[in-house]
Amino acid sequence: MKRLAAAKSRLAGFAGARRGELALALACDTVRVAVATPGVRAVFAVTEDETAAPVLGRLGAHVVTGEPGTGLNAALTHGAHRARLEVPGAGVCALSADLPALRAAELARVLAAAAAHPNAFLADAVGVGTTLYSAAPDAVFAPAFEGWSRLRHRERGAVEIELDGVPTVRRDVDTPDDLRAAAELGVGPHTAVLLADLGVAPVGG
Repeated sequence: MKRLAAAKSRLAGFAGARRGELALALACDTVRVAVATPGVRAVFAVTEDETAAPVLGRLGAHVVTGEPGTGLNAALTHGAHRARLEVPGAGVCALSADLPALRAAELARVLAAAAAHPNAFLADAVGVGTTLYSAAPDAVFAPAFEGWSRLRHRERGAVEIELDGVPTVRRDVDTPDDLRAAAELGVGPHTAVLLADLGVAPVGG
């Protein structure tokens, strides 16, 4: 997770001065569900933000600092290395930190499908990016997030997970329209409070 001051720049016009607070709320609801998902042994949050770190830690995430500072994929690789040290023999998975509508049952289905392959990924709702990338215990962890990451992950040999009925795992949030689409799915409690303050009524969560 980026430092809050720099997070979710495309939501600046929508959230104004509360953009960082909104970014943290999205992450909180993502971590809250990931921690409670069957089959997940541990959740690691990679961040250098001094406000976000303790909040995510209280939700059950192991906070990883010391990231290289050379972009998202380097940070994820750094976090995966730490995860493999602390939970040896487990597969690792990078999950977008902005999935406020995430449901544990859906995430569990995606992770079960991913476990059948050395490397796997799930495309986002738009079909361009990626919200989840996984590596089996003995597989190389080489994420290619940002931009046209669906194509890059496929070109690198990762298997695309093609499941119906997992919209909350695909629904990341970068724009106000994304946020409204997540609200229609039903967001978690942290995001719901922010959306209510910003005049968007979530369906449930």
